[in-house]
Amino acid sequence: MRRLALALLPLMLAGCAGVVPSADVAPTPRPASLPYENEPPVAGRTPTAPVPVIDDRQASSYIIPRATPLPAITGAGVVASADIGQAAGQTLRRGPDIASLPIAPDDARAALAAFRLSCPAVMRRADASGLTRPDDWRASCEAAARWSDQDAARFFADQFEAVQVGEGAAFATGYFEPEIAGTRTRQPGFEVPVYGRPADLVDVDLSQFSPEWAGKKIRGKVKGSDFVPYEDRTQIEEGALEGRAPIIAWAADPIEFFFLQVQGSGRLRAPDGSVIRIGYASQNGRDYTGIGALMRTRGLLAPGQASMQGIVAWLRANPAEGRAIMRENKSFVFFRELTGPGPLGALGYQVEAGSTVAADPKFIPLGAPVFLSMDRAEPNGLWVAQDTGGAIKGANRFDTFWGAGDRARVIAGGMSARGLALILLPRGSFDRLAAQAR
Repeated sequence: MRRLALALLPLMLAGCAGVVPSADVAPTPRPASLPYENEPPVAGRTPTAPVPVIDDRQASSYIIPRATPLPAITGAGVVASADIGQAAGQTLRRGPDIASLPIAPDDARAALAAFRLSCPAVMRRADASGLTRPDDWRASCEAAARWSDQDAARFFADQFEAVQVGEGAAFATGYFEPEIAGTRTRQPGFEVPVYGRPADLVDVDLSQFSPEWAGKKIRGKVKGSDFVPYEDRTQIEEGALEGRAPIIAWAADPIEFFFLQVQGSGRLRAPDGSVIRIGYASQNGRDYTGIGALMRTRGLLAPGQASMQGIVAWLRANPAEGRAIMRENKSFVFFRELTGPGPLGALGYQVEAGSTVAADPKFIPLGAPVFLSMDRAEPNGLWVAQDTGGAIKGANRFDTFWGAGDRARVIAGGMSARGLALILLPRGSFDRLAAQAR
């Protein structure tokens, strides 16, 4: 979804770099039923014992070097990169046989469907992690197209090998597609503008200036002859974009809209029942600050309150202080209306509940299957890295997508799991990378 922060609680959006990852009615003063209210702080938690991480005594390993420059790749829509390998310096360890992993049949079928959807993208885009090349995926993508869904688990065992990137100690949170009150036109009770991308917002690809900045971008605006930071959340909320950015809708509640921005996409439901679906269009380039971490540090949250529900309750009970805390997150997300399938992930395809996971593309190839074995059952199993997020940083940081609705909101809002992550790469990748390292 190109979320600037997907990392939900209890870490609650713990942090985000300013560098943008590469890569894609009747008035009412307040809706009668608001998300996050009157819900348990954590739901669906089923403790489990995760598979232990792999160390050098258990498997062959090596330090990932910076990838050698790729030759030019020809063909329509194919992207080449002169210098990739952001995962350089991480230890890569060979994982267990995939057939030995506890993968449920339904889980495998859903992951196979998600992998098929990602195939066109993974075969044409450069992998910023340096772990794979576009052509590495061809055999598995061709096999996926003809493989029976009834034997999906064998597909992954046949086509892939498991590796552990870095120390393997994974942390997973959750995200979902929220629904809040909103309308297309401004009216009493709907006063919060939902901005589209401003015309003067400029993206700068730093790789054009130095190969050391490959895969990095910054955003800002041109002022005279200077490139300067874009307006922050406070300035935008105080009207700085009036006349400079399109307004695609109006939301009813600033707190709800703040959390929709965190998710990066969602639904606006009007009192007449009509729905506008919106998705991430861009962001102001400012650093993301997690308000949950701030509130915990300042002692504002009582024990057991560090969930989405607890944070929202505090913000509502303390409106002036709550607005000030939300404004400490200077990041601001711009949206576009979605008329087709969605929400869309970083690969440009629809993300699927229970199958899509957001990962850091500097360490994990987008489109790669990911196996999670965590200390709670809900996120365990196969996912496909189809999305990114500003707060999802590092080789073993993941954000699991749970869809829309009450169940998705509650599970995502309380998701905080630790355990093991294994990345599934096309067969032969480990030996090729090991040879390159030597």
